[in-house]
Amino acid sequence: MGGRLTPPALQSGHPWPMGASFDGQGVNFAVFSTHAQAMELCLFDSTGTQEVARIRLPTYTNDVWHGYLPHAQPGLLYGLRAHGPWRPDRGHRFDASKLLLDPYARDIVGEFIWSDAHFTPDRQHSGHQNTHDNAVLALKSRVTHDNFDWGDDARPHVALADTVLYECHVKGFSKLNSQIPPKLRGSYAGLAHPTSVNHLKRLGITSVSLLPVHYSLSEERLFNMGLSNYWGYNTIGFFCVNPHLASGATGQSPRDEFRNMVRTLHAAELEVILDVVYNHTAESDETGPTLSFRGLDNASYYRLPANNLSHYENYSGCGNTMNLRHPRALQLVMDSLRYWVNEMHVDGFRFDLAPVLGRTDTGFSAQSAFFAAMAQDPVLCRVKMIAEPWDIGPGGYQVGGFPRGWLEWNDKFRDCMRSFWVQSASTSDGLGSDCTRGDFAMRLCASSDLYQARRRAPAKSVNYVVSHDGFTLRDLVSYNQRHNQANLENNRDGHGHNLNFNCGAEGDSLEPTVNKLRGNLKRALLATTLLALGTPMLCAGDELGHTQGGNNNPYCQDNASTWIDWGATDADLLAFTQRVVALRHQLQPFANQWYHGIADAVGVYDLSWLNADGSTLQGQAWQQPAARTLACLIGKPGRAKCPVLLLINASAATCAFVLPNGHWQAVLDTSHLQGIADWQGAGGMSVPVSGHSLLLLQQTDWR
Repeated sequence: MGGRLTPPALQSGHPWPMGASFDGQGVNFAVFSTHAQAMELCLFDSTGTQEVARIRLPTYTNDVWHGYLPHAQPGLLYGLRAHGPWRPDRGHRFDASKLLLDPYARDIVGEFIWSDAHFTPDRQHSGHQNTHDNAVLALKSRVTHDNFDWGDDARPHVALADTVLYECHVKGFSKLNSQIPPKLRGSYAGLAHPTSVNHLKRLGITSVSLLPVHYSLSEERLFNMGLSNYWGYNTIGFFCVNPHLASGATGQSPRDEFRNMVRTLHAAELEVILDVVYNHTAESDETGPTLSFRGLDNASYYRLPANNLSHYENYSGCGNTMNLRHPRALQLVMDSLRYWVNEMHVDGFRFDLAPVLGRTDTGFSAQSAFFAAMAQDPVLCRVKMIAEPWDIGPGGYQVGGFPRGWLEWNDKFRDCMRSFWVQSASTSDGLGSDCTRGDFAMRLCASSDLYQARRRAPAKSVNYVVSHDGFTLRDLVSYNQRHNQANLENNRDGHGHNLNFNCGAEGDSLEPTVNKLRGNLKRALLATTLLALGTPMLCAGDELGHTQGGNNNPYCQDNASTWIDWGATDADLLAFTQRVVALRHQLQPFANQWYHGIADAVGVYDLSWLNADGSTLQGQAWQQPAARTLACLIGKPGRAKCPVLLLINASAATCAFVLPNGHWQAVLDTSHLQGIADWQGAGGMSVPVSGHSLLLLQQTDWR
């Protein structure tokens, strides 16, 4: 190649730490590959367009190729070329004509351009190899050496019982907020801006759960359609922040802008949780590009079917599955997690398709090597770990099946609450929904059927009715069918329908009765989520009335349909949400304990379930499909000094509830636009509860 310099001499160096590490005198390079026959280090000029040197790593120790480059400095651009057999039938896909990213790169440089040059199988001539060198177009790794001043940064360490999660996208959260300087909108700096922080604090959430910020790529299919992978669930760099989410306006590197965001949120006593995708990579299936792992050691990094090593086990639905059975692949994930905790100061992780990480040779196991490594790790065992507890492989639905210490997204709570409130509001046959009063009570009390027998605390259930994946809260009560035409998949992607919800024309309606019903449902769903036993999660924008126009799978919509429209804020809904979150913190209606419904020595029941007439709810009455009213008397709440009462009416008509003995003060009425309730009542008094609403009361004469 023209312009290449005489290769500098490499010293042996060390097989640790993995990746490129600067020691003040030079850079050590260490790359894992069991099956490679040789490994080359390729150096580039400052533009990343000219390969100026190509040097073989001189030493091979315990499956790690390594070498030390004296006098090399941070900022050096490099890539890797792995030599070995191209034998897909044996699981090997080596191709030295492809420049590869270092899996441990802290910084990735360049704009990825899709080209046939990235693919080893010749896409024009089936059965042939494409040995065209892709170095000019390939992404490059850059040597880093950070010295960020964390100052007095301190982790909030929010107790689980006090945690309120807030799931949001870095860009979508602030992109349209006119109170933030234009150059900062849609970035880490935008999320750290006082306007953003003030909103989060006034809302009362404790932990910001960010959609993926690791370096990711948009699939070629999306690129060709003029779309992009907005959500970011297509990782290629597990140690690298996504530079496209940095503003560049602060004069900081993307890493430091991210760190400054974390430090700022910590100063406001807000935790930062990262959504991480270790179940697959952006290299896709056997027809995908060779970018990093595939070219370094395909048979080690990926799970391959034993009877067809030229293909991939696809438990992720994205073409490939990471092989955490291999100790070096497991090490990569563990090193990445520790990096984000130690060097980036994050407070926990939400693991996408988490059963993949616990898959052994015989299926998912809560005793797998990954879970054992996490449990004993002195750094990671102290942070919050949240599982998305399903994948698409055999036995992939594992809600309730994760080890103690893990939280889990509880879709049984989501589905039951949607059914109980939303479907019952739209059925015309009087039979109600699929969620009975017994189901509702079970989910409201942290799904004891899933967690209690496994000796897991109620807070391990992450309760939610809306996440990034699906309708927004406003759209949930406004659309019966998905409207995903903008995704260019003929409206076939995403969930097919919305619980047969049908209370008027889809979308925003001018009909007062329809709007009232939808408002009641939104508030009832928010209140149920926030007051229930377990750990609540809100989806960013739902407190503001955010709509995506009925698109329930907008993963590829990086535009105003997914960005929160702050100018269209529903002020009443925001005030309502703030009120309910505050009540949760103030009263904590349910303690983080399992209730047994047995009276104590002085005759106080920790939990009682009642019919609207005040009688005990029992027997077959729990499973009556058309019954939509019940009361929950919490004799031993979490933080309130006196009993707390929930009156729940998911039916259409107003229902009169008889109050239990004592004097009661109403503190929340979801039929009110802002949830305001300011009245008192005595035992035996009949209290009307509007349809599709709930009331929260506390006893005022408790001894």
